[in-house]
Amino acid sequence: MSKTVILIASGDLRDSANQVCWSAQAEMEQQLTAAIESFGYEVKRGHDYDAELGHGFIRSQRQGIDVFREIDPDAPLIVAEAVWQYSHHVLAGLMTHRGPILTAANWSGQWPGLVGLLNLNGSLTKAGVRYCSLWSETFSDEAFLTNLKSWLDDATVSHDTSHAAALDLAACDENARQVGTEVAETLRRDKAIMGVFDEGCMGMFNAIIPDSLLNPLGVFKERLSQSALYYETLQVDTSEAESVRLWLDDHGMKFHTGPDHATDLTDAQILDQCKMYIATMRIADDFGCDAVGIQYQQGLKDLLPASDLVEGMLNDSVRPPVRSRDGSRELHPGQPLIHFNEVDECAGLDGLLTQRVHQALGQPVENTLHDLRWSDRDLSGTVEGQVWVLEISGAVPASHFEGGWAAAEGFRQPPMYFPSGGSTVRGISKPGDVVWSRIFVADGKLKMDLGLAKSVALPDQETQRRWDATTPQWPIMHTVFRGVSRDQMMARHQANHIQVAYARSEAEAKVAMQAKAVAASELGIEVCLCGDVD
Repeated sequence: MSKTVILIASGDLRDSANQVCWSAQAEMEQQLTAAIESFGYEVKRGHDYDAELGHGFIRSQRQGIDVFREIDPDAPLIVAEAVWQYSHHVLAGLMTHRGPILTAANWSGQWPGLVGLLNLNGSLTKAGVRYCSLWSETFSDEAFLTNLKSWLDDATVSHDTSHAAALDLAACDENARQVGTEVAETLRRDKAIMGVFDEGCMGMFNAIIPDSLLNPLGVFKERLSQSALYYETLQVDTSEAESVRLWLDDHGMKFHTGPDHATDLTDAQILDQCKMYIATMRIADDFGCDAVGIQYQQGLKDLLPASDLVEGMLNDSVRPPVRSRDGSRELHPGQPLIHFNEVDECAGLDGLLTQRVHQALGQPVENTLHDLRWSDRDLSGTVEGQVWVLEISGAVPASHFEGGWAAAEGFRQPPMYFPSGGSTVRGISKPGDVVWSRIFVADGKLKMDLGLAKSVALPDQETQRRWDATTPQWPIMHTVFRGVSRDQMMARHQANHIQVAYARSEAEAKVAMQAKAVAASELGIEVCLCGDVD
């Protein structure tokens, strides 16, 4: 391998975020560069720091393409990430790069570099691009340095993925096989529609399922426009929105409001979110959608508050009632209208399967994706080993909290991401048994990994430490994955997102996991069970 390594950094589309996060990226690059140079290699940055913009990130697909024009296509290349990044900024160049590729991230929850890394990895996997991946807290630990030297010398990195094993249908519970088969047969026969409000949120190439893979399962996309959602939101009568807000107040949700639109959560922002909730329900009804995904950020963020509160309500069976436009009927009474955050279609398909399997088994139907954000040891000593921080970027169904809506708080989304604000649905996910899963695209096929986990309770001080180390406005789940180590999860997981749903006991979680695995397998998805699932 060449003794000169090219380093690039993909960033956000929003310079406000890039500027705030740049210092963390610069520190990470300095540590990574020192480690590379210790082995006798030179690091050359593939693009310059922009003093006028105040950061050194690639900030658009156009810039990324232009940067790659100046890079030797055979040079060893590292994509270094300490932040959330838009994979499509660099994907075009990486898809045609011939030299060895390494994705690297700092082990930190601050600006979700691990989330950005996993999104890029999932996108590269879907695109069929060969790459290796590394992560480290200090870039000086033995495991990292050993793998880094291996990549520098031989373009190889070794990770343990022995926790994942192909599904053995014969080993599944009889009830799980029956329920899974029936769910698959029903979906193929009756079909389902996913309403997609503008595809491709935040460059998440990995989150788009090609129609050619989705349609054979009996699932079809209704491609909707966020402009239609904006228009419909404006048509909702203020009195209807006020009734939604009153329902939330009556059920105990606490909103932390203030007077300044630019920095505070305001009552007007919440009212607009209540209107968007009603509008989403009605558009879904218009098109007969079984699930919907709102893009959540680009475009809509400049017109309306964030959709977080909307998403939390949609995904819960306990939520404010919404009637059809003519008032003749209630829409989806007593049931969630599945919402897949950030238009992640893999999560949308997973959500459809999860709700139907759990409903058939009499298990809680509320499910959601989370960011696989970061893990750390529990400093309180309550739980041994690594405890993962799962944080969706704004809202989960309140039924995931002990106390439901009475345990939910609303905070303003950070201004650097959301100029028009909007309330999150913040809370602590209750202790319990959890089924986790992820659908992804690899080798031109749909695949699913799934396993078992525990949502655990931690002392308030430890929870606050983890919130302070990540994003304190967002809901959190303290998670221990059964039989999957930190590095095994990172080495295998092909997405920034992970799907979670509760079961009422460990034994019932196992049956629910198997039933979903059977349903996916019957639909032609290649399934692996991960970790301790016996």
